[in-house]
Amino acid sequence: MSQDDIVLLEGITMRVFVTGASGHLGSAVLPELLTAGHQVVGLARSDAAAAAIEKLGGQVRRGDLSDVDGLHEEASAADGVIHLAFRHDLMQSGDLSGAADADLSAITAIAGALEGSGKPFVGTSGTAMLARLGDLGRAGTERDVIAGGYRIDAENYVIDLAERGVRSSVVRLTPTVHSSLDHHGFIPAVIAMARTHGYAAYVGDGANRWPAVHTLDAARLYRLALENAPAGTRLHAVDDEGVAFADIAATIGRHLDVPVRSISPEHAAGYFGFLAAFVQLDNPTSSALTRQLLDWRPARAGLIADLGAGHYFRTGVAD
Repeated sequence: MSQDDIVLLEGITMRVFVTGASGHLGSAVLPELLTAGHQVVGLARSDAAAAAIEKLGGQVRRGDLSDVDGLHEEASAADGVIHLAFRHDLMQSGDLSGAADADLSAITAIAGALEGSGKPFVGTSGTAMLARLGDLGRAGTERDVIAGGYRIDAENYVIDLAERGVRSSVVRLTPTVHSSLDHHGFIPAVIAMARTHGYAAYVGDGANRWPAVHTLDAARLYRLALENAPAGTRLHAVDDEGVAFADIAATIGRHLDVPVRSISPEHAAGYFGFLAAFVQLDNPTSSALTRQLLDWRPARAGLIADLGAGHYFRTGVAD
């Protein structure tokens, strides 16, 4: 796809249905959409979520990912859908298949309401999945595709909706989407582990790289995808192409005033728990094609600079 293929919907007000609207990323996507003049209906599974959406200026649809009839109904009434929600609770408990099944079921319900409409549907995936391709000898790109697997099936399903009359796109998020809005992501978890163990750790030489993006930059990409992404487009929400995990650990150690240590792969699970595999991930990722296609230009602080701002280390934030 080239810029000539872009739909160019700037200035057109849409009613947008957003799942995960009260979460970390949703709390940035909603203001981004509202500021651009769109109306937003956010899915809320609790009173607290509903209050958060209303406070941001959105309308509320009560329900959760299991309410497939409600998802279908709201998607039918919308001019476009952004799907951010995921059963992270199931994933972290080890029920990966349950989390993936819930996600695909929700996507299928939404897709059924959009087929043949030409309306935009923006799904969510992750750059971490590209690590399954092995050492590419380069940064992963938007053109790299995997045939199937955990969460990849959902990504491919959304992309394939382009053949069924949906202007579908998928935003691949980095393992670290960072900002003062991030209270439960990987970075707060790693900081909490450093506090618990009394030292910040990395595995081996720590040269493995994590790509990263600021929450507000990612939110802008979701809006641009909703407005302009051609059907069947994979997009990368990537600012830092790859930050060495040893540098992340060193920055955490400096702010917590604790030692920084290398640990062996055999000891990774004992220190990092459910994150043991993720902290060893080498996932250099490019967003060059995304930037060119949608004129997306990350403008916020990179990961190390954002860690240096100190908000992750205030009492209670990363605990």
